[in-house]
This record gives sequence, structure tokens and C-alpha cells, in this order.
Amino acid sequence: MDAFVAEYLDAYGDTQGVLPERLDEFGEQYRQQGHLTRQQLYDIAYESSTRSAYHVESNPESRCREVTENVIAVEGDFSKIQLVTGLSGFKAPTASCVLAALDPERHAVVDTRVWAALDRLDYLDGRKESFDAADYVTMIDPIRTIADDTGYTPAEVGYALFAYDDDVREGTLH
Repeated sequence: MDAFVAEYLDAYGDTQGVLPERLDEFGEQYRQQGHLTRQQLYDIAYESSTRSAYHVESNPESRCREVTENVIAVEGDFSKIQLVTGLSGFKAPTASCVLAALDPERHAVVDTRVWAALDRLDYLDGRKESFDAADYVTMIDPIRTIADDTGYTPAEVGYALFAYDDDVREGTLH
């Protein structure tokens, strides 16, 4: 599995996925400030999904700060992802970008490609096209297992899984 993660992590740069360097920048800001601003959340959402990022602008600035402060304070993956999905413009895949930015040692960016990759590798059973907080928890457990087994971070494993699906998927995404 080490070689698999290394190969596909290297291939990730050839995909249309979120740029890890950008998430690292947001994560650094998040940890320094102790929260994210609406503009920073918009920028993260835009990296993830340009089509729906505009929804973030309907969140009051104070709510953005409150939610992202609480994400740091609360324990539990379900609670963290559920908090972020309470903001307009953040379904579980985009919300996972916020968590991965904050703590790449514990979290990963997830979406339909990552789910499909985990299904192909027999970590999950069946395909999914939309996700909620419970689905994030379902995905993050095997991602952490792979990370523990390989020495990569969950964020890196997530990127590798995305690239794997990008490489092997036949036909369109949806």
C-alpha cells in the first residue's frame, strides 16, 4: 500500500483536485487566527467547487468566525464536519477541505472520487454520489487506517485516493 499511495500522491498534481499547497496556507491562517473569516471560507470553497462557492457569501461574518472557532474546540469527527456543514455553501466534501486544512494529520479532503476509490479497494461497499457528516466519518476511518499503515497523513492518503479514481475511472464522474 505504501507504493500505491506514493504513486498516486505523485500523480495528484495531474488531476483537477484541490491544491494541497492552498489548503496548507489556509490551515496555517486558521491555526494562527483560531478561526476563519468569511472571505477565507469563500476561498476554500472556491478551491473545492467554483460553482457553489458564492453561497458562502450569504453567511454572516460573525457566524463564520463562531463556527470555525467551535470546530477547533469540539471533539469528534461527526461534530466537526456537522458544524461546518451548517454554513451555507458547505456540504460534506467542501467542509472536509476546512478540516483537512486545519489538521491534515487527522483529516482528508473527500468526495465521490475518494468514496469510489475506497469502494474499489474494498474498504467500503457501494457507490455514493452525495455525502453527509456520517458519510465523512465512514470514509475517514479507512483513510486513517491506510495512513497508519503507510506513514502518510490522512490528507495525503485522501489526495492519493482521488488521483487513483481519476486514473482508473471509465466514463464521466456522475
